[in-house]
Amino acid sequence: MTEIKAPEFPESIADGEIAGWHVQVGESVTRDQLLVDIETDKVVLEVVAPADGVLTEILKQEGDTILAEEVLGIFEAGAAGKPAADDAGSADEPAPALAAVETVASPAAKKIANENKIDVTRLSGSGKGGRITKEDVLKAVAEAEKQPAVRSVPIAANEPAAAPGERVERRVPMTRLRASIARRLVEAQQTAAMLTTFNEVDMTAIMELRNQYKDAFEQAHGTRLGFMSFFVRACIEALKRFPGVNASIDGKDIVYHGYQDVGVAVGSPRGLVVPVLRDADSLTLAELENQIREFGIKARDNKLAIDDMTGGTFTISNGGVFGSLLSTPILNPPQTGILGMHKIQERPMAVDGSVQIRPMMYLALSYDHRLIDGQEAVRFLVTIKDFLEEPARILLDI
Repeated sequence: MTEIKAPEFPESIADGEIAGWHVQVGESVTRDQLLVDIETDKVVLEVVAPADGVLTEILKQEGDTILAEEVLGIFEAGAAGKPAADDAGSADEPAPALAAVETVASPAAKKIANENKIDVTRLSGSGKGGRITKEDVLKAVAEAEKQPAVRSVPIAANEPAAAPGERVERRVPMTRLRASIARRLVEAQQTAAMLTTFNEVDMTAIMELRNQYKDAFEQAHGTRLGFMSFFVRACIEALKRFPGVNASIDGKDIVYHGYQDVGVAVGSPRGLVVPVLRDADSLTLAELENQIREFGIKARDNKLAIDDMTGGTFTISNGGVFGSLLSTPILNPPQTGILGMHKIQERPMAVDGSVQIRPMMYLALSYDHRLIDGQEAVRFLVTIKDFLEEPARILLDI
């Protein structure tokens, strides 16, 4: 018998919660097959089977709070058990003619497929012997989301459809990540003297530069040229000129960072997460685009690690991808500044005495007035605006 234990948690995480078991007692599993998910304040940790065998006992149920290296269940290696419930047919029913070619998928893959209404029989498995893995289903889900067809909101299997005219309410527990986000946001508003200053940037130069070189850029670097890398680069150069915006407050001390670790707010199915671009000053535009894209994929698949989200000296939040025209971002403690990007909107602007239609974006900088004065915050935001409207300034360092 082997004890299935929770992994060792990082210092910043005290405990976790059983999010759900992917196998049942007595069910056969293969080596490295996902057994249980553990949800923490920051990430979801996966516990997998140490070998081929059977899960003989579950000691911690869904919703239970657990500590690092606490025993979750008992596992017997090499034993044979019952197949997954959705794979097993009735003993009295004859096997269908197609049983010999029945699609084999892992329980985790089947769970995700059922939740997203994906037909696993239409997928090609990349696992051993053509087995359909969790990654195969996630790829299919991503492809389905790109389709323009309207997708209805699925109804939970155990939740009956509402009768016409019925006033329905549904109560579900708040996830640990959502509770952690709520706690940190309230903390930021209660502990920081937070103000927001606004400006607008003419995106004409960046859009023309991107349209001119996007094909050559993708061919040379194997990644698409987006807008985020330009904003990250502009913020880095502005942070060098205004180190107070790149600093943090630790008790009665001010910590000035001699590096720029830029956090990029990313939406995930579990809530907003902020992975960090380490030493962003040393990264090229292509490297920035690659890392941002990888963060987005990891966030979607709940694969972000603690190290991906630890630290950060400044944060960028892009509400424009959801259509936001103007907002006031909330600080990410202990940072003292966060930049909010918004939707690019064509507006009539006065240019050299004439009215022209220009692609404009509102920028918002929220800052901690305990450390950053108003004039410093305004000058910082104007510097970002200047870099974006004249990208050559970054190259010329002016």
